[in-house]
Amino acid sequence: MKLTLGFSPCPNDTFIFDAMVNGLIDTHGLEFDFVMEDVEKLNHWTATGKLDITKLSYNTFLHHADKYALLHSGSALGKGVGPLLVSKAPYIEADIADASIAIPGFHTTANLLLTLAAPGATQKTELRFDEIEQAVLDGRFDLGLIIHEGRFTYESKGLFKVKDLGEWWENEMNALIPLGGIVMKRDFDPELIALVDQLIAESIAFSWNRYPGLSGFIRDNAQEMEEDVMRKHINLYVNEYSANLGPVGTNAIETLFNKAHQAGLLAGNQVSKIFY
Repeated sequence: MKLTLGFSPCPNDTFIFDAMVNGLIDTHGLEFDFVMEDVEKLNHWTATGKLDITKLSYNTFLHHADKYALLHSGSALGKGVGPLLVSKAPYIEADIADASIAIPGFHTTANLLLTLAAPGATQKTELRFDEIEQAVLDGRFDLGLIIHEGRFTYESKGLFKVKDLGEWWENEMNALIPLGGIVMKRDFDPELIALVDQLIAESIAFSWNRYPGLSGFIRDNAQEMEEDVMRKHINLYVNEYSANLGPVGTNAIETLFNKAHQAGLLAGNQVSKIFY
């Protein structure tokens, strides 16, 4: 049986799916026709049901949990993993509401966290996540909302941290920061969904077993990233909650959903079932 699968080319995702999509583990007869795209494109595809299995932002999932079920494996969440607001020069946090801000997508969890932390900040423009730092440096925007490897590169590029939205979330909610997860269409048999969930966990374990070695699949898709940055990226975004969300990870997701609902961002829809 062949299933369509989408994930990003970032090192955490290629690390997670490498063994599963490249036949390095027993997939029990399943084949994966995979595509790698920016997470915001994957978010948009979720609305149309383009893929059987996909990485997506939790902000997107809370709008489509009726069609897609969350898997226990493959998520990106934890402590110290949140998006950052950065500027070209020192910037006063109180002025965020008046700033023009480049964001990595309206459907990203990064934007949801910004909306919850600074509801008055509405001058937002979507850019690809890897274009934001330069756009701020060029003076096109007052602030940039950076994700992924931007946490490790913004200072070397001369940018300043204005607000760590992950730190804000942790302090305010006393919960992990849920960024993105892996979901599968609910109309598949629950046993098949559980098998895919198991394969993702096995694929993660395979990659950890050969770490700190990095496969060609990870290196070739890392967009000119240095290997030490790849490892920092993996170490930060692939953790115990990636292997299994468990009760702590599940609580973080439910907290995000509840806060979004309380803020009136779910058009009256309350998520009733997260997993399959």
